[in-house]
Amino acid sequence: MKTLLLKVNEENLDPAKIQIAAEIIQRGGLVAFPTETVYGLGADALNPKAVLALFEAKRRPLDNPPIVHIGDPEEVYRLVEEVPAKAALLMDKFWPGPLTLIFKRSNIVPKATVAGLDTVAVRIPKHKVALELIKQSRCPIAAPSANLAGKPSPTTAQHVYEDLNGRVDAIIDGGSTNIGVESTVVDLSIDPPMLLRPGGAPFEALKKVLGDLVLHPFVQAEQELLLQEIRSPGMKHKHYAPKADVILVEGDVQAVIAEIGKLAESYRLKDEKVGILATDETQVVYKADVVKSLGSRSNLRAVAQSLFRLLREVDAENVDVIIAEGVSSEGLGLAVMNRLRKASGYNIIKVM
Repeated sequence: MKTLLLKVNEENLDPAKIQIAAEIIQRGGLVAFPTETVYGLGADALNPKAVLALFEAKRRPLDNPPIVHIGDPEEVYRLVEEVPAKAALLMDKFWPGPLTLIFKRSNIVPKATVAGLDTVAVRIPKHKVALELIKQSRCPIAAPSANLAGKPSPTTAQHVYEDLNGRVDAIIDGGSTNIGVESTVVDLSIDPPMLLRPGGAPFEALKKVLGDLVLHPFVQAEQELLLQEIRSPGMKHKHYAPKADVILVEGDVQAVIAEIGKLAESYRLKDEKVGILATDETQVVYKADVVKSLGSRSNLRAVAQSLFRLLREVDAENVDVIIAEGVSSEGLGLAVMNRLRKASGYNIIKVM
């Protein structure tokens, strides 16, 4: 398959280019496109054959449901059995934006789109390219992240190209994504509502609106959990991981610096190439083959935005191991830590 590259400018959209991509979606094809979180790989959510092709292109396990992207809140009502009052509150406050809501699905949604579940995950992206693609495609678009399953999510079209060139029909290049981690997922098919995946909409902001929102144990898990059923992407299987082994060091900053220094030295003595994901405050103290800063510890939005890009960049240096600093779990830090723990395969060192 030859993959078509369509470069667009979010601030000055070329509708003709989006129309080319929309016609591919309508024909049952696959189009990667930018959102405010990460790049998504889109297929017509109501076309089971297209959705199955999406799973195949990503090498995605069939029990891992994608998120259905829509362009208008009214569209949710035909995809779901009911919209609870709490859902309406969140839709009003956070849509369009990096929040995915899980509802009981209606019969219009194919089983392939929901991995056989009785629920469906829905969101409205806050990105002009994504919204124009949905509008011109005239259908809801099922879209997991546009990467090969298990790898760090793509935040540029180049990342998508590296993973999926020749496997998808088209890639819309709309530049770098703004948030850098996937959407937050909240399950509203149960009461009280449960946050299944932390992401671009912070837990604290959601809890302020809902009051009784609870965290799934997976969100802050420090080891692999055995899950019978996956209602949200990112909860099972290997995710967000580069080729190199990843070690996450968590704890007091000075203790983290000391531990990472010792680890890096031990790998160097074995002639192994070491990459370190540091922060602005600590970057200069490390000695390693590759040292990159995620951003300032006081700016978790910047850390989230750079996380997946830097995992890919350090991996591209052919390091044997990536040692990453933990950060605060407040705000977007909860999503960052969730992704780092998953990327490390829960290879976590705690220091005091």
